[in-house]
Amino acid sequence: MSKQTSLRVADLPQNAPTPFDLHPASDALEAIKQELGLLGLRKLSFVGELCAQGKRDWALTGKLGATVIQPCVVTLEPVTTRIDIPVTRVFLADWTDPDEAEFEIPEGDESEPLGAEIDPALVMVEALSLALPQYPRKDGAELGQADYTEPGKQALTDEDVKPFAGLAGLRDAMKKDE
Repeated sequence: MSKQTSLRVADLPQNAPTPFDLHPASDALEAIKQELGLLGLRKLSFVGELCAQGKRDWALTGKLGATVIQPCVVTLEPVTTRIDIPVTRVFLADWTDPDEAEFEIPEGDESEPLGAEIDPALVMVEALSLALPQYPRKDGAELGQADYTEPGKQALTDEDVKPFAGLAGLRDAMKKDE
């Protein structure tokens, strides 16, 4: 980002929201595009506020908007997606790290440990990366059927490997024996 967006928690007012309105400049957009592996990034904005929640915790609420261009997972052609999502984070003063080496974060858990600063720009990039389509696909793009086999043999098709495909033939053979 071209200007500092971190907010010192000690300087935030307890009794009034602290608004933010981020519209990154072209150099920052380019850096975010590269970091997230995008083909293009336009109209990125993150608008919201930071409010005290109780005596020591803070809640960030905002709206993230962006137009992203990613490669299609089938054709590698550019796929444009518009993202408009609400973003919420709760920064907890009494955060405790899980004891287990492996743990599962509950779906929709928006809590984070509270540090000395809260940076809406970092939240913006994280929220954008989580909102990106995992498998962008151009309209009408489909994987074709690939057949691989040794020369002189018939290739297996998708129909041949379906779990119950052979049962119909077995049933018919059993009826002939009766």
